[in-house]
Amino acid sequence: MSKIHAEHVFTSESVSEGHPDKVCDQISDAILDACLKEDPESRVACESLTTTDLIVISGEISTKSKVDWERVARKAVAEIGYTHEDIGFCADSCKVMICIHKQSADISQGVTEGEGLFKEQGAGDQGMMFGFATKETEELMPAPIIFSHKIVQELARRRKAAPEEYAYLRPDAKSQVSVRYKKGEPVRVETVVVSHQHTPEMRIEELEALVKDVAEEVIPAKFMHDEVNYYVNPTGRFEIGGPNGDTGLTGRKIIVDTYGGVGSHGGGAFSGKDASKVDRSAAYMCRYIAKNIVAAGLADKCEIQVAYAIGIADPLSINVDTYRTGKLANDADLEKIVREVFNLRPAGIIETLQLKRPFANGWSYKDTAAYGHFGRDHFPWEKTDRVEALNKVAEKYK
Repeated sequence: MSKIHAEHVFTSESVSEGHPDKVCDQISDAILDACLKEDPESRVACESLTTTDLIVISGEISTKSKVDWERVARKAVAEIGYTHEDIGFCADSCKVMICIHKQSADISQGVTEGEGLFKEQGAGDQGMMFGFATKETEELMPAPIIFSHKIVQELARRRKAAPEEYAYLRPDAKSQVSVRYKKGEPVRVETVVVSHQHTPEMRIEELEALVKDVAEEVIPAKFMHDEVNYYVNPTGRFEIGGPNGDTGLTGRKIIVDTYGGVGSHGGGAFSGKDASKVDRSAAYMCRYIAKNIVAAGLADKCEIQVAYAIGIADPLSINVDTYRTGKLANDADLEKIVREVFNLRPAGIIETLQLKRPFANGWSYKDTAAYGHFGRDHFPWEKTDRVEALNKVAEKYK
Protein backbone atom coordinates (compact mmCIF):
# COMPACT_ATOMS: atom_id res chain seq x y z
CA MET A 1 0.00 0.00 0.00
CA SER A 2 1.36 3.39 -0.97
CA LYS A 3 2.42 5.84 1.73
CA ILE A 4 1.87 9.61 1.67
CA HIS A 5 5.18 11.47 1.86
CA ALA A 6 5.36 14.48 4.15
CA GLU A 7 6.98 16.42 1.30
CA HIS A 8 8.38 15.51 -2.09
CA VAL A 9 8.83 16.77 -5.66
CA PHE A 10 7.39 14.86 -8.62
CA THR A 11 8.20 15.50 -12.29
CA SER A 12 6.38 14.62 -15.51
CA GLU A 13 7.05 15.41 -19.15
CA SER A 14 5.02 15.99 -22.28
CA VAL A 15 5.97 16.30 -25.93
CA SER A 16 4.41 18.34 -28.71
CA GLU A 17 2.57 17.08 -31.77
CA GLY A 18 5.77 17.68 -33.75
CA HIS A 19 7.85 15.27 -31.68
CA PRO A 20 8.85 12.36 -33.97
CA ASP A 21 7.10 9.72 -31.86
CA LYS A 22 3.95 11.82 -31.71
CA VAL A 23 4.07 12.34 -35.49
CA CYS A 24 3.86 8.56 -35.78
CA ASP A 25 1.02 8.30 -33.26
CA GLN A 26 -0.97 10.87 -35.24
CA ILE A 27 -0.35 9.11 -38.56
CA SER A 28 -1.44 5.78 -37.09
CA ASP A 29 -4.58 7.24 -35.54
CA ALA A 30 -5.42 9.20 -38.70
CA ILE A 31 -5.36 5.87 -40.57
CA LEU A 32 -7.60 4.30 -37.90
CA ASP A 33 -10.06 7.19 -38.29
CA ALA A 34 -10.05 6.79 -42.07
CA CYS A 35 -10.88 3.09 -41.74
CA LEU A 36 -13.69 3.65 -39.22
CA LYS A 37 -15.43 6.35 -41.27
CA GLU A 38 -16.79 3.86 -43.79
CA ASP A 39 -16.44 0.65 -41.80
CA PRO A 40 -16.97 0.86 -38.01
CA GLU A 41 -16.08 -2.84 -37.77
CA SER A 42 -12.54 -2.25 -39.07
CA ARG A 43 -9.74 -4.07 -37.29
CA VAL A 44 -6.68 -1.87 -37.19
CA ALA A 45 -3.23 -2.31 -35.69
CA CYS A 46 -1.19 0.34 -37.48
CA GLU A 47 2.43 1.15 -36.68
CA SER A 48 4.34 4.05 -38.22
CA LEU A 49 8.02 5.00 -38.39
CA THR A 50 9.42 8.36 -39.39
CA THR A 51 12.96 9.49 -40.09
CA THR A 52 14.65 11.95 -42.42
CA ASP A 53 12.33 12.42 -45.42
CA LEU A 54 10.67 9.03 -44.88
CA ILE A 55 7.43 7.59 -43.49
CA VAL A 56 6.96 3.82 -43.13
CA ILE A 57 3.43 2.55 -42.44
CA SER A 58 3.03 -1.08 -41.41
CA GLY A 59 0.66 -3.32 -39.53
CA GLU A 60 -2.42 -5.49 -39.75
CA ILE A 61 -5.58 -3.87 -41.11
CA SER A 62 -8.84 -5.53 -42.12
CA THR A 63 -11.36 -3.00 -43.41
CA LYS A 64 -13.98 -2.49 -46.09
CA SER A 65 -13.04 1.17 -46.33
CA LYS A 66 -11.11 2.37 -49.36
CA VAL A 67 -8.24 4.32 -47.82
CA ASP A 68 -5.42 6.13 -49.57
CA TRP A 69 -2.81 5.39 -46.90
CA GLU A 70 -0.25 7.78 -48.33
CA ARG A 71 -2.65 10.69 -48.63
CA VAL A 72 -3.84 10.24 -45.05
CA ALA A 73 -0.27 10.19 -43.74
CA ARG A 74 0.81 13.27 -45.69
CA LYS A 75 -2.25 15.20 -44.52
CA ALA A 76 -1.54 14.37 -40.87
CA VAL A 77 2.07 15.53 -41.21
CA ALA A 78 1.04 18.75 -42.95
CA GLU A 79 -1.44 19.58 -40.18
CA ILE A 80 1.37 19.31 -37.63
CA GLY A 81 3.39 21.90 -39.55
CA TYR A 82 6.07 19.95 -41.39
CA THR A 83 5.58 21.75 -44.70
CA HIS A 84 9.08 23.03 -45.49
CA GLU A 85 11.75 20.95 -47.19
CA ASP A 86 14.63 22.80 -45.53
CA ILE A 87 14.05 21.06 -42.17
CA GLY A 88 14.56 17.52 -43.45
CA PHE A 89 10.99 16.27 -43.23
CA CYS A 90 8.20 17.63 -45.40
CA ALA A 91 4.64 16.36 -45.92
CA ASP A 92 4.71 16.98 -49.66
CA SER A 93 8.11 15.58 -50.57
CA CYS A 94 9.01 12.81 -48.10
CA LYS A 95 8.97 9.20 -49.27
CA VAL A 96 6.14 6.97 -48.01
CA MET A 97 6.44 3.16 -47.76
CA ILE A 98 3.31 1.04 -47.22
CA CYS A 99 3.67 -2.42 -45.64
CA ILE A 100 0.15 -3.45 -44.58
CA HIS A 101 -1.58 -6.84 -44.46
CA LYS A 102 -4.81 -8.22 -42.96
CA GLN A 103 -5.37 -9.17 -39.33
CA SER A 104 -4.43 -12.73 -38.40
CA ALA A 105 -7.41 -15.08 -38.74
CA ASP A 106 -6.36 -16.71 -35.44
CA ILE A 107 -6.78 -13.42 -33.61
CA SER A 108 -9.90 -12.43 -35.54
CA GLN A 109 -11.88 -15.49 -34.49
CA GLY A 110 -11.17 -14.73 -30.83
CA VAL A 111 -12.49 -11.19 -30.98
CA THR A 112 -15.41 -11.65 -33.38
CA GLU A 113 -18.68 -12.51 -31.71
CA GLY A 114 -19.72 -16.10 -32.38
CA GLU A 115 -16.52 -17.21 -34.14
CA GLY A 116 -14.16 -18.30 -31.35
CA LEU A 117 -14.42 -20.83 -28.56
CA PHE A 118 -16.78 -18.48 -26.73
CA LYS A 119 -19.99 -16.84 -27.95
CA GLU A 120 -19.23 -13.28 -26.87
CA GLN A 121 -16.65 -10.94 -28.35
CA GLY A 122 -13.43 -11.64 -26.52
CA ALA A 123 -10.50 -9.43 -25.61
CA GLY A 124 -8.05 -8.73 -28.44
CA ASP A 125 -5.07 -9.71 -26.32
CA GLN A 126 -4.02 -10.72 -22.85
CA GLY A 127 -2.59 -8.17 -20.45
CA MET A 128 -3.43 -5.69 -17.72
CA MET A 129 -4.63 -2.11 -18.08
CA PHE A 130 -4.81 0.77 -15.61
CA GLY A 131 -6.81 3.94 -15.11
CA PHE A 132 -6.16 6.71 -12.62
CA ALA A 133 -7.78 9.86 -11.21
CA THR A 134 -6.96 12.31 -8.45
CA LYS A 135 -8.74 15.37 -7.12
CA GLU A 136 -5.55 17.48 -7.13
CA THR A 137 -6.54 19.32 -10.35
CA GLU A 138 -9.88 20.26 -11.87
CA GLU A 139 -9.25 17.71 -14.64
CA LEU A 140 -8.85 15.05 -11.94
CA MET A 141 -5.35 14.45 -13.30
CA PRO A 142 -1.91 14.58 -11.64
CA ALA A 143 -0.65 18.16 -11.67
CA PRO A 144 2.81 17.61 -13.26
CA ILE A 145 1.53 15.89 -16.40
CA ILE A 146 -1.47 18.14 -17.00
CA PHE A 147 0.71 21.26 -16.62
CA SER A 148 3.32 19.80 -18.98
CA HIS A 149 0.65 19.04 -21.59
CA LYS A 150 -0.82 22.53 -21.38
CA ILE A 151 2.54 24.20 -21.97
CA VAL A 152 3.36 22.42 -25.24
CA GLN A 153 -0.26 22.55 -26.37
CA GLU A 154 -0.39 26.33 -25.93
CA LEU A 155 2.97 26.77 -27.65
CA ALA A 156 1.63 24.82 -30.64
CA ARG A 157 -1.61 26.80 -30.63
CA ARG A 158 0.28 30.09 -30.79
CA ARG A 159 2.64 28.79 -33.48
CA LYS A 160 -0.31 27.92 -35.70
CA ALA A 161 -2.57 30.86 -34.82
CA ALA A 162 0.08 33.55 -35.40
CA PRO A 163 2.70 32.12 -37.78
CA GLU A 164 4.24 35.50 -38.51
CA GLU A 165 4.65 36.44 -34.85
CA TYR A 166 6.10 33.05 -33.97
CA ALA A 167 7.94 32.35 -37.23
CA TYR A 168 10.97 31.23 -35.23
CA LEU A 169 9.13 28.17 -33.83
CA ARG A 170 9.28 24.77 -35.52
CA PRO A 171 6.96 21.86 -34.64
CA ASP A 172 9.12 19.71 -32.33
CA ALA A 173 9.07 20.47 -28.60
CA LYS A 174 9.22 18.91 -25.14
CA SER A 175 8.15 20.19 -21.74
CA GLN A 176 8.75 19.05 -18.18
CA VAL A 177 7.25 20.32 -14.93
CA SER A 178 8.38 19.53 -11.38
CA VAL A 179 5.76 20.03 -8.66
CA ARG A 180 6.32 20.10 -4.91
CA TYR A 181 3.82 18.12 -2.80
CA LYS A 182 3.09 18.41 0.89
CA LYS A 183 1.06 15.69 2.59
CA GLY A 184 -0.03 14.39 -0.80
CA GLU A 185 -1.25 17.72 -2.17
CA PRO A 186 0.50 19.81 -4.87
CA VAL A 187 1.52 23.18 -3.47
CA ARG A 188 3.90 24.84 -5.95
CA VAL A 189 5.73 24.44 -9.23
CA GLU A 190 9.47 24.16 -8.71
CA THR A 191 10.86 23.87 -12.23
CA VAL A 192 9.71 24.25 -15.83
CA VAL A 193 11.85 22.83 -18.64
CA VAL A 194 11.07 23.46 -22.32
CA SER A 195 13.12 22.47 -25.34
CA HIS A 196 11.64 23.87 -28.56
CA GLN A 197 12.86 23.44 -32.12
CA HIS A 198 13.59 26.80 -33.76
CA THR A 199 14.90 28.57 -36.84
CA PRO A 200 18.59 29.52 -37.08
CA GLU A 201 17.88 33.21 -36.53
CA MET A 202 15.93 32.82 -33.29
CA ARG A 203 17.18 34.71 -30.24
CA ILE A 204 17.03 32.60 -27.08
CA GLU A 205 15.62 35.58 -25.16
CA GLU A 206 12.52 35.44 -27.37
CA LEU A 207 11.85 31.84 -26.49
CA GLU A 208 12.59 32.33 -22.80
CA ALA A 209 10.07 35.15 -22.59
CA LEU A 210 7.47 33.13 -24.52
CA VAL A 211 7.85 30.04 -22.33
CA LYS A 212 7.49 32.06 -19.13
CA ASP A 213 4.41 33.81 -20.51
CA VAL A 214 2.81 30.52 -21.54
CA ALA A 215 3.58 28.79 -18.23
CA GLU A 216 2.05 31.65 -16.25
CA GLU A 217 -1.03 31.54 -18.49
CA VAL A 218 -1.78 27.80 -18.37
CA ILE A 219 -0.69 26.85 -14.83
CA PRO A 220 -3.06 28.03 -12.07
CA ALA A 221 -1.68 31.08 -10.27
CA LYS A 222 -1.81 29.39 -6.87
CA PHE A 223 1.04 27.09 -7.95
CA MET A 224 3.25 29.82 -9.43
CA HIS A 225 5.70 32.15 -7.67
CA ASP A 226 8.73 34.34 -8.35
CA GLU A 227 11.24 31.57 -7.69
CA VAL A 228 10.15 29.08 -10.38
CA ASN A 229 13.26 27.74 -12.13
CA TYR A 230 13.06 27.94 -15.93
CA TYR A 231 15.35 25.98 -18.25
CA VAL A 232 14.67 26.84 -21.89
CA ASN A 233 16.62 24.98 -24.61
CA PRO A 234 19.30 24.10 -22.05
CA THR A 235 21.65 22.67 -24.69
CA GLY A 236 21.76 26.14 -26.23
CA ARG A 237 20.48 25.12 -29.66
CA PHE A 238 17.66 23.04 -31.14
CA GLU A 239 17.52 23.65 -34.89
CA ILE A 240 17.58 20.03 -36.05
CA GLY A 241 14.46 18.32 -34.78
CA GLY A 242 11.43 16.25 -35.63
CA PRO A 243 11.97 13.05 -37.63
CA ASN A 244 15.11 14.59 -39.15
CA GLY A 245 16.68 14.77 -35.69
CA ASP A 246 15.40 11.52 -34.19
CA THR A 247 13.58 8.50 -35.59
CA GLY A 248 9.95 8.31 -34.47
CA LEU A 249 7.86 5.23 -33.70
CA THR A 250 4.19 4.70 -32.85
CA GLY A 251 3.53 3.88 -29.21
CA ARG A 252 6.81 5.00 -27.70
CA LYS A 253 5.36 7.70 -25.42
CA ILE A 254 3.10 5.60 -23.21
CA ILE A 255 3.83 7.57 -20.03
CA VAL A 256 3.25 10.91 -21.77
CA ASP A 257 -0.02 9.44 -23.06
CA THR A 258 -1.26 8.46 -19.60
CA TYR A 259 -0.44 9.94 -16.18
CA GLY A 260 3.17 11.08 -16.40
CA GLY A 261 4.57 8.27 -14.28
CA VAL A 262 1.98 8.54 -11.51
CA GLY A 263 0.29 5.24 -10.76
CA SER A 264 0.91 2.10 -12.81
CA HIS A 265 1.04 1.22 -16.51
CA GLY A 266 0.29 -2.10 -18.12
CA GLY A 267 2.78 -1.54 -20.96
CA GLY A 268 0.38 -1.39 -23.89
CA ALA A 269 0.38 1.55 -26.28
CA PHE A 270 -2.78 3.16 -27.64
CA SER A 271 -2.43 4.82 -31.04
CA GLY A 272 -3.22 2.94 -34.24
CA LYS A 273 -5.38 0.35 -32.47
CA ASP A 274 -9.12 -0.10 -32.89
CA ALA A 275 -11.31 -0.63 -29.84
CA SER A 276 -11.17 -4.44 -29.98
CA LYS A 277 -7.64 -4.05 -28.61
CA VAL A 278 -8.17 -3.84 -24.86
CA ASP A 279 -4.74 -2.24 -24.47
CA ARG A 280 -6.55 0.89 -25.58
CA SER A 281 -10.25 0.48 -24.87
CA ALA A 282 -9.91 -1.02 -21.38
CA ALA A 283 -7.40 1.68 -20.38
CA TYR A 284 -9.98 4.27 -21.45
CA MET A 285 -12.65 2.44 -19.45
CA CYS A 286 -10.42 2.30 -16.37
CA ARG A 287 -9.89 6.06 -16.54
CA TYR A 288 -13.68 6.49 -16.87
CA ILE A 289 -14.27 4.38 -13.77
CA ALA A 290 -11.52 5.97 -11.68
CA LYS A 291 -12.63 9.49 -12.61
CA ASN A 292 -16.24 8.80 -11.72
CA ILE A 293 -15.22 7.30 -8.36
CA VAL A 294 -13.24 10.43 -7.48
CA ALA A 295 -15.95 12.74 -8.83
CA ALA A 296 -18.50 10.86 -6.70
CA GLY A 297 -16.48 11.63 -3.58
CA LEU A 298 -15.82 7.95 -2.90
CA ALA A 299 -12.04 8.55 -2.92
CA ASP A 300 -9.58 11.42 -3.31
CA LYS A 301 -7.36 9.31 -5.52
CA CYS A 302 -8.12 6.08 -7.34
CA GLU A 303 -6.40 3.54 -9.56
CA ILE A 304 -8.25 0.77 -11.39
CA GLN A 305 -6.57 -2.33 -12.80
CA VAL A 306 -8.21 -4.90 -15.04
CA ALA A 307 -6.72 -7.98 -16.70
CA TYR A 308 -7.84 -10.01 -19.72
CA ALA A 309 -7.07 -13.20 -21.62
CA ILE A 310 -7.28 -13.16 -25.41
CA GLY A 311 -10.64 -14.39 -26.67
CA ILE A 312 -12.29 -14.20 -23.22
CA ALA A 313 -14.94 -11.56 -22.59
CA ASP A 314 -15.01 -11.22 -18.82
CA PRO A 315 -11.98 -9.60 -17.16
CA LEU A 316 -9.86 -12.05 -15.18
CA SER A 317 -9.52 -9.58 -12.34
CA ILE A 318 -10.56 -6.10 -11.24
CA ASN A 319 -8.53 -4.26 -8.61
CA VAL A 320 -9.33 -0.92 -6.99
CA ASP A 321 -6.67 1.02 -5.04
CA THR A 322 -7.59 4.35 -3.43
CA TYR A 323 -4.18 4.85 -1.79
CA ARG A 324 -5.93 4.89 1.60
CA THR A 325 -8.14 7.82 0.53
CA GLY A 326 -11.32 5.76 0.04
CA LYS A 327 -14.46 6.77 1.94
CA LEU A 328 -15.80 3.23 2.36
CA ALA A 329 -14.60 0.68 4.87
CA ASN A 330 -12.27 -0.95 2.35
CA ASP A 331 -11.40 -0.92 -1.35
CA ALA A 332 -12.83 -4.41 -1.81
CA ASP A 333 -16.29 -2.84 -1.48
CA LEU A 334 -15.45 -0.44 -4.31
CA GLU A 335 -14.51 -3.42 -6.46
CA LYS A 336 -17.99 -4.87 -5.90
CA ILE A 337 -19.56 -1.52 -6.76
CA VAL A 338 -17.50 -1.27 -9.97
CA ARG A 339 -18.64 -4.72 -11.05
CA GLU A 340 -22.28 -3.73 -10.46
CA VAL A 341 -22.18 -0.33 -12.19
CA PHE A 342 -19.82 -0.88 -15.15
CA ASN A 343 -19.75 -3.44 -17.97
CA LEU A 344 -16.09 -4.39 -18.48
CA ARG A 345 -16.58 -6.92 -21.27
CA PRO A 346 -14.98 -5.64 -24.53
CA ALA A 347 -18.35 -5.23 -26.27
CA GLY A 348 -19.71 -3.44 -23.21
CA ILE A 349 -16.76 -1.03 -23.13
CA ILE A 350 -17.13 -0.26 -26.83
CA GLU A 351 -20.84 0.42 -26.45
CA THR A 352 -20.52 2.48 -23.26
CA LEU A 353 -17.86 4.78 -24.73
CA GLN A 354 -19.12 4.64 -28.33
CA LEU A 355 -15.64 3.70 -29.53
CA LYS A 356 -16.71 2.60 -33.02
CA ARG A 357 -18.50 5.88 -33.71
CA PRO A 358 -16.21 8.69 -32.55
CA PHE A 359 -17.13 11.17 -35.28
CA ALA A 360 -20.83 11.06 -34.39
CA ASN A 361 -19.86 12.30 -30.94
CA GLY A 362 -17.50 15.07 -32.00
CA TRP A 363 -14.06 13.51 -31.53
CA SER A 364 -11.56 11.41 -33.46
CA TYR A 365 -8.79 9.04 -32.49
CA LYS A 366 -6.26 11.42 -34.02
CA ASP A 367 -7.41 13.99 -31.44
CA THR A 368 -6.06 11.73 -28.71
CA ALA A 369 -2.63 11.27 -30.28
CA ALA A 370 -0.98 14.41 -28.87
CA TYR A 371 -1.23 16.15 -25.47
CA GLY A 372 -2.45 13.10 -23.60
CA HIS A 373 -5.34 10.68 -23.89
CA PHE A 374 -6.72 11.78 -20.52
CA GLY A 375 -7.69 15.08 -18.95
CA ARG A 376 -9.52 16.69 -21.89
CA ASP A 377 -13.29 16.82 -21.50
CA HIS A 378 -14.40 16.16 -25.10
CA PHE A 379 -13.50 12.46 -24.89
CA PRO A 380 -16.28 10.15 -23.66
CA TRP A 381 -14.11 8.45 -21.01
CA GLU A 382 -13.75 11.86 -19.33
CA LYS A 383 -17.46 12.16 -18.57
CA THR A 384 -18.57 11.97 -14.93
CA ASP A 385 -22.05 10.69 -15.73
CA ARG A 386 -21.95 7.64 -13.45
CA VAL A 387 -21.59 9.55 -10.19
CA GLU A 388 -25.22 9.12 -9.19
CA ALA A 389 -25.21 5.40 -9.98
CA LEU A 390 -22.02 4.87 -7.98
CA ASN A 391 -23.31 6.70 -4.93
CA LYS A 392 -26.63 4.86 -5.08
CA VAL A 393 -24.92 1.45 -5.02
CA ALA A 394 -22.36 2.64 -2.46
CA GLU A 395 -25.15 3.28 0.06
CA LYS A 396 -25.29 -0.49 0.63
CA TYR A 397 -21.69 -0.44 1.88
CA LYS A 398 -21.79 2.59 4.18
